[in-house]
Amino acid sequence: MPIPQNFADFDIENAGVTVWLFKKSGGAGGAAPVFTGRWIATTADLELAIKEAIVEARDAVEEVNPYGLLAQNNETSVLNIGTLETHADLIVAAAADALPQRKVRNLGHVQNTDFYVIRLTSGPNVLHAVRKTDTSWRSNRRGNYIDVMFRDEGLELDVAPQFSLSKYVDFFILDDQILIKEKAKFESIVSYRQAHANDFVELQAEPLFLGLFTNLAPLVNFVGTNKIQLRRVCAIRQKAHYQDQAFMDRLRQHHAQYQLKLEFNAQGLIKPTAETCADIITALLDHRLSSAFSENVYDVPDATRVN
Repeated sequence: MPIPQNFADFDIENAGVTVWLFKKSGGAGGAAPVFTGRWIATTADLELAIKEAIVEARDAVEEVNPYGLLAQNNETSVLNIGTLETHADLIVAAAADALPQRKVRNLGHVQNTDFYVIRLTSGPNVLHAVRKTDTSWRSNRRGNYIDVMFRDEGLELDVAPQFSLSKYVDFFILDDQILIKEKAKFESIVSYRQAHANDFVELQAEPLFLGLFTNLAPLVNFVGTNKIQLRRVCAIRQKAHYQDQAFMDRLRQHHAQYQLKLEFNAQGLIKPTAETCADIITALLDHRLSSAFSENVYDVPDATRVN
């Protein structure tokens, strides 16, 4: 995918800057998370440093790939997903107006911030750069350290609380698109991992999926709350190979040839065990592939059709 032109052309250097600090609550059981945001005053020098860091983060992007449950990016790529598929629109709405009553007034408004948003405005265009906070924002961390500063060849007590703004960006929000650099942090902030868990619960209730197995409990226990396994089973639902009778017939016929440790009963139902669950997931993802050139059989982390 090409880099969005409005992202590449956004005038960061001359944009207005507002820093928003957010605390997050809720988001369990399929409910939308609650983002409570406050904006904080910043100096011209800090705003310049922030914009320089965001320009550097934007310019490092050389490739855009579609977001997928199993998709991964590298140091020069981002993953793209629409805002309507996430709760990111709630962040945008919460940071829309820097009203006086939403301004940071005391240290308690700053401590234990979960993530911050750099809101950049250039004419009618708005770019949000989002970053999860580090431990310097935690109140319990401050109680365990004596803050010091270096001055005149020595150390002295620093009584002013200090917090770190990273030069890196976890994801950008621009118009109706999200460009994700740090997938795990993006999923944590917008509660996407919880969405995976909810999706797996729904998958377990699907008659077609449930009807594949003699007993689903071993697979449910294997997946548990592991975020990687949750992504994989959600990708199984998304790809829906289990709904294709021809696919399932070929799986029963050829699983041994592809070195998949699967067990079937006399009726052709899969018998999950703790030892076979990993291969069940691989099979239903269609991620065990054979090379016609080397005749080797491979596990692949993701697969994109080319025909």
